[in-house]
Amino acid sequence: MPLKIIDHDSKEYHQMIELRDEILRRPLGLYFDPEELNREKDDVLIGAFEDEKLIGCCLLTRMNADSCRLRQMAVSSNLQKKGIGATLMNFAENVARDKGYQTMVMHARKSAVGFYQKFGYTISGSEFYEVTIAHYVMEKKLR
Repeated sequence: MPLKIIDHDSKEYHQMIELRDEILRRPLGLYFDPEELNREKDDVLIGAFEDEKLIGCCLLTRMNADSCRLRQMAVSSNLQKKGIGATLMNFAENVARDKGYQTMVMHARKSAVGFYQKFGYTISGSEFYEVTIAHYVMEKKLR
């Protein structure tokens, strides 16, 4: 399963939007705003592929010189629990380290907290609601 950094507004990026929409947005009755997608042009866009088809993805958004935020982690529903998310996490952490980030932060859905804890992420703060569902801020020191 090849993983790679993809370019904003590329064919792969449009596959990424579709996967994120299918897994993360439509089930909540939400859709992407073109302005929101335009802001991603400075993010690190990571995709996992099977042949030419995107099967998993995530984004890294710079917070400051030392920290980045993992966002929009999604894996095709028929391929979940097969190690794709774990492979994406390891790749994203390595990319973040290579870019000099010392901390990775995320807004994790309550249902995904256990997954991220397996990678050493800890909850920092109280439960809050974002995009209509419960989340926690989680973080990990990368160095």
